[in-house]
Amino acid sequence: MTLRLGYGTNGLTDLRLDDALTLLADLGYEGVGLTLDHMHLDPMAPDLAARTRRVAARLQQLGLGVTVETGARYVLDPRRKHGPSLLDPDPDARAARTALLVRAVDVAADLGAHAVHCFSGLTPPGTAPDDAWQRLTGALAPVLRAAERHGVPLAIEPEPGHLLADLAGFHHLRALSGDPEPLGLTLDIGHCQCLEPAPPVDCVRDAAPWLRHVQIEDMRRGVHEHLPFGDGEIDFPPVLAALGSSGYAGLTVVELPRHSHAGPELARASLDFLNKHRPSHR
Repeated sequence: MTLRLGYGTNGLTDLRLDDALTLLADLGYEGVGLTLDHMHLDPMAPDLAARTRRVAARLQQLGLGVTVETGARYVLDPRRKHGPSLLDPDPDARAARTALLVRAVDVAADLGAHAVHCFSGLTPPGTAPDDAWQRLTGALAPVLRAAERHGVPLAIEPEPGHLLADLAGFHHLRALSGDPEPLGLTLDIGHCQCLEPAPPVDCVRDAAPWLRHVQIEDMRRGVHEHLPFGDGEIDFPPVLAALGSSGYAGLTVVELPRHSHAGPELARASLDFLNKHRPSHR
């Protein structure tokens, strides 16, 4: 299976969306991880359906696949990073995050995206673990119904420090939710290096049946910092080989959200690195 490489728009926030998409197509990327945010297909602004149709047409014109990502920092609350979350103590606040994710599934269906990415959020102080997991499963239920209705997988990402922080947490959520068919996994290769007990190549093999989205960057053990390729500790050739033989057919998206200041150059350098180390180029 040939890897399909993409780049995340959260690493190109200094560019207009059309400029970012054109750049990625010109460089040779096959897709884009599109974060719904105020600068790139704002999910909270008017005329979302019409704007989505225009983006869909542009993606088709450029030959780019797409995953919809929902990690915008302040899209719902200008004062709280990633707030409110699916774990918020206030039911109305949780409902706002759920509604955003349902909207993201609608957008993904209109774009022809292969998945919608999300994450659990941090456990609020004083919240018992069982209560946090109950909030998460309840808040995700309408999103999973929307995903099933549209045939678009929901790919939840284990995020260091969050309630759902690792692959074990993903399997716990699957069990609590009754293993719903639309629920899949976003595997971030750097996060595997950061905190999983197994090395990244084993994480890819173990996660293969549930892979619906993949993010990739370099990282160091025990430090949650997304790094350009070559600045961390990951041995990429075996990881890319494992991805290529896993049966996963979606996008593998470069995730460098704190490097927008150098986004165009890093997009070029990242593609060069991955092409150099992917199996078909060795």
